[in-house]
Amino acid sequence: MSNLTLPLKLVDFVNRSPSPYHVVHSCKTLLNKAGFRELKEDVAWKIEPKGLYYITRNSSTLIAIAVGGQHEVGGGRNGFSIVGAHTDSPCLRLKPISKRESHGYIQVGVQLYGGGIWHTWFDRNLKVAGRVIVRDNGKLVPRLVDINRPILCIPSCCIHLYREQNDKFSPNLETNLVPILATTIKAKLNSEDDSPPTSASNNCASARHHTLLVDLVAKELKVSANDVVDFDLYLADCQPGCIGGVLEEFVHAPRLDNQFNAFCGVEALIGSLDSLANDANIRILTMYDNEECGSQSAQGGMSAFTENVLRRFIQSDAASKVFNGYELSIARSLLMSCDQSHALHPNYANKHEGKHRPTMHSGPIIKTNCNQRYASTDLTSVIVREVANRSRVPIQEFVRRSEHQPALGATSFGNKIASILGIRTVDVGGAQLAMHSVREMAHVDAITYMVRLMIGLYEQYPEIFKSFQMEYQIELDLRIE
Repeated sequence: MSNLTLPLKLVDFVNRSPSPYHVVHSCKTLLNKAGFRELKEDVAWKIEPKGLYYITRNSSTLIAIAVGGQHEVGGGRNGFSIVGAHTDSPCLRLKPISKRESHGYIQVGVQLYGGGIWHTWFDRNLKVAGRVIVRDNGKLVPRLVDINRPILCIPSCCIHLYREQNDKFSPNLETNLVPILATTIKAKLNSEDDSPPTSASNNCASARHHTLLVDLVAKELKVSANDVVDFDLYLADCQPGCIGGVLEEFVHAPRLDNQFNAFCGVEALIGSLDSLANDANIRILTMYDNEECGSQSAQGGMSAFTENVLRRFIQSDAASKVFNGYELSIARSLLMSCDQSHALHPNYANKHEGKHRPTMHSGPIIKTNCNQRYASTDLTSVIVREVANRSRVPIQEFVRRSEHQPALGATSFGNKIASILGIRTVDVGGAQLAMHSVREMAHVDAITYMVRLMIGLYEQYPEIFKSFQMEYQIELDLRIE
């Protein structure tokens, strides 16, 4: 039976992280305990060898940095060893005006975030979590909230009234996917005062959301409902993640895509610190929001955030006389973009290409697409295989069947960052089933393998880079006949 220490930590991480804001908060907690300190974007930075830092944007994206002890600050003579992940997952999110009432029911209007398997959200006990803006002594202050009990449900239509659903279940995503919060009669009986809040103005949440929900959020945060200005709330499965299977080998949990790699990334960066003093590179962990909808946001992978942070770390030494230090560092760098991948499903084996059928417990997967929907190349794949060999980690390969090719922009963030930064990149992921379902399934061994591979990248990439001829050299014969 596998050692369950890391899998149980992952389950706890997921259970504590029902939204991207909570993912970043969970990561900050772990980084703080390991000695990292937070940097602010609007403050000048002083970077030192062996320094441990992190910076956030929108409280939903995080970049953590561990500077090698042998790094020459500002010199551009060393590279970045980068592991990337993302904090978001497909889900339902409240609309800006979520008040709904229909046929005696109080409901909540939701938007579809990302490409979820939406039928899996029916008949689930659902909660809400996210960020709330409250008024506190004249200031607007963001707070995290997690209403950790089942307050919403999207019931299926009974088979007696909808016989066709076993043949083809195709709900209308606007009208059939609307969660129920309460009945209007019970709400009226439970209300002491039917009048709206005295400050239900345009800048008060009660003007746009039902008072039952606003009151619940206010109670959770121990503030007045009138002080709840607005919120960004995510619906989440109320059932916690767990270890399952008769041999306790599976992780059953929501949001494994991609909290699996966010958790592994933090564990790996912290786990690699014992060797940091001997490293000349800067070790980076990036975790982006909005990957599931294309990464095009101020906090997404396609923003200037990553480049800005990397440039500031290279240029923080004002006395440096090295020209183009950032560009020199990028040329010596590697990004391992870590996003979950697809294990062979025993009931849908024909969906996989015949020679590329990853299994649940056979190690991380290198994802390849010759049209660069994944950023892996033969060169970057060889580097990861070399790291894996040195780290005693098995490696698998994945390509999609030709009729299942992804549309442009419909893959992960790796190829997007590679094209923006011009950085060598490889796409890697852990094997899982039921990706983008409300509950997903992974293997406990995959966690240990992924952490070990990430630590191996941090510790071994600088040496591999020095021994690897990255570009093909042509010897020109300049002799004149």
